[in-house]
Amino acid sequence: MRLKRKDLLGIEDLKLEEIEQILSTAESFKEVSTREIKKVPTLRGKTIINLFYEPSTRTRTSFEIAAKRMSADAVNISVSTSSVVKGETLKDTAKNIEAMRPDCIVVRHPSSGTPLMLAGYVGCSVVNAGDGAHEHPSQALLDMLTVKERKGSIAGLKIAIIGDIAHSRVARSNIYGFTRLGAEVVVAGPPTMMPAGIETLGCRATTDMDSALKGADVVMMLRIQLERQKESFFPTIREYSRVYGLDEMKLKKAKEDVIILHPGPINRGVEISSEVADGPYSLILDQVTNGVAVRMAIFYLLLGAAKEEGK
Repeated sequence: MRLKRKDLLGIEDLKLEEIEQILSTAESFKEVSTREIKKVPTLRGKTIINLFYEPSTRTRTSFEIAAKRMSADAVNISVSTSSVVKGETLKDTAKNIEAMRPDCIVVRHPSSGTPLMLAGYVGCSVVNAGDGAHEHPSQALLDMLTVKERKGSIAGLKIAIIGDIAHSRVARSNIYGFTRLGAEVVVAGPPTMMPAGIETLGCRATTDMDSALKGADVVMMLRIQLERQKESFFPTIREYSRVYGLDEMKLKKAKEDVIILHPGPINRGVEISSEVADGPYSLILDQVTNGVAVRMAIFYLLLGAAKEEGK
């Protein structure tokens, strides 16, 4: 069945059944990427615009690949080469894009709330590909899919999210998603990177990395979001890595069958050592693979499911 919403703006407003619907649909689409001809005709004739105001490798590429594997036409707009540099407002950009009759706009923007604002300007679907430090819903969905595949179920797991919590949209979306699926979420990081009131989202917060790692089923490491920081939040990179960087010794505090996640890009030797990132517990590349399937599912459930239901 189609999602009963025009847009996908965040995990916070998704119902449990909607999250489960996206994950189960994504599981069914994973097979497409293993075919010799990696394409299905589901969204033939649809046009999807990727409008990115921030740099991106994994997210933009996987949204583009997902659209093309559904046979949609994907158009990438890089803001650095668009009329935005000439002073065009978001509203004018949106209205001009809408005049070309796209079916979906995928937007990434440094300001929180931009996708919601954009959705109010246009009649087509809008998908949030990351807005400021607010949310990154498709990343959280692919993280949940990765954990579900390896662990079988998410309910009852202890999920430790460690690093720059204050500036991380990934952390917020994952807190919403994993707690809704029944997991215990613990966030850990320096006091200067721990936002006040984060516990109101449903997680436990600590500045003690060992406490967060103890008995963890899943450890998600976050990079330091230097591009969102206007001041220094720790003495030195070396000191940060010593206290909050994940290496093989610290990992021993987690469960023996722990899995390691990271939304990327990785800063090796800062928040995570190469031995852990490339080790047997790491599912970082599985996350990238699942990103394509999840984004195919999002497009299908927003744009294509109703057509197959004969609506």
